[in-house]
Amino acid sequence: MNRPQLCSRRHFLHANGYSLGTLALASLLERDGLLGAPVKPESITGEMRYDLLPKKPHFEPQAKAMISMFMMGGPSQMDLFDPKPMLTKYDGQKFPGEIKYDNLAQASSKCFGSPWKFQKHGECGMEISELLPNLSKVVDEITLIRSMTSGVSNHAQGLYAMNGGRITAGRPALGSWLTYGLGSETDELPAYMVLSHPGGLPTFSGEHFTNGWLPSLFQGTLVRATEPRILNLDPPPSLAGAPQQRQLDLLKAFNEDHLALHPGELDLQARISSYELAAKMQVAAKEALDISKEPEYVKKLYGVDNPITKDYATRCIIARRLVERGVRYVQVLNAGQSWDQHGSLITALPKNCQATDQPSAALLIDLKQRGLLDSTVVHWGGEMGRLPVLQNDAGRDKWGRDHNTYGFSMWMAGGGFKKGYVHGETDEFGHKAVIDEVKHFDYHATLLKTFGLDHTKLTYKRNGLAASLTDNQGAKVVDELLA
Repeated sequence: MNRPQLCSRRHFLHANGYSLGTLALASLLERDGLLGAPVKPESITGEMRYDLLPKKPHFEPQAKAMISMFMMGGPSQMDLFDPKPMLTKYDGQKFPGEIKYDNLAQASSKCFGSPWKFQKHGECGMEISELLPNLSKVVDEITLIRSMTSGVSNHAQGLYAMNGGRITAGRPALGSWLTYGLGSETDELPAYMVLSHPGGLPTFSGEHFTNGWLPSLFQGTLVRATEPRILNLDPPPSLAGAPQQRQLDLLKAFNEDHLALHPGELDLQARISSYELAAKMQVAAKEALDISKEPEYVKKLYGVDNPITKDYATRCIIARRLVERGVRYVQVLNAGQSWDQHGSLITALPKNCQATDQPSAALLIDLKQRGLLDSTVVHWGGEMGRLPVLQNDAGRDKWGRDHNTYGFSMWMAGGGFKKGYVHGETDEFGHKAVIDEVKHFDYHATLLKTFGLDHTKLTYKRNGLAASLTDNQGAKVVDELLA
């Protein structure tokens, strides 16, 4: 008996288009190249695992999952996390040094002292801006890094560096590396999920969650900001239930027959797993993305009852629900470059904080109450910070700050990071990191360690070379950040 061979993508779609439409996430399968012949992975260790089955880390991990609240645009560190009395003292005066501007047309040499006050909070005495009253209540849970750098004062390069390890495009995102190295703890949901904003994807959209040159199985799955959050979860009524299951069973049988004849076709094994995942998601994804049954006190904690915080609160709850159900990495995105305040900072920055502060703090509280914070890394930050000088000197209502990647702030919590700890310093004006600089690749090496992964061993053989997230940049684990 002749065994069926794998048909081409075009022929498969032509012959089976109607039934493929009954599969949950059919569009994602097509996008990810799982109907074609994806690149086969080559591990530098010789182990070729093209699946999302749980994998053993290099050593005992502290973290199992991560939620990244990525603030595209560059939150202003000296207005939120890094108080600078000297900058306030020199407000309106010429900056006593050199500044590297990104936008020369609106550049100014005038110091711009923060309009907002800072106070010490928590048992640790961490200084936080009055713009973040809710985060101020949970500072004893966070590690605040005030000395982050990524080296290039541009959104695209900063985004690539913080998400992909280098300042160049086309590299696998952090979530892809984690799922490649560790697999997934669930077979009912994607391992890597991205929660988008109602205003649309941030600038450079898919670069946030691309698999780059890793197999497409490790790409992030985008979740819409409005219902239906994932398209094509429901089959047509005529094909629901037994008819769809028969189609899936037949497809699986054909694929397994072919796999038996070609045991080295690891991409086919991944394809089989993807179809099975798609079917399971018809139930699991709907349940995970639906917060209607969350207790009212939880919704109130996050701010679902407030129109200003409702959207971000909803997505933070969904992020918690996803990691509860075994999703490895969740990224919560903002719209556009909404933290990129070249102008109107005095009015725009408070609005950003009002929308995100309460839900961000609530996420820590909620995870801790559920016993999940110790095993879940929570990240808050963007691809850059801002300069200490004034930009757009055309009236107070138009003042802003230009880009700065030479010393900015972000915070981490849970998953093995120290509690109530401030790391590093910028100069007295908040311009450059001067003590305990943390380069973006140092951050990645440290983060991977919390997941039990050695950044020098988590590699992928590409063009005959071992490629990695830190990629021979001299990255070091910053042990001072870890508990």
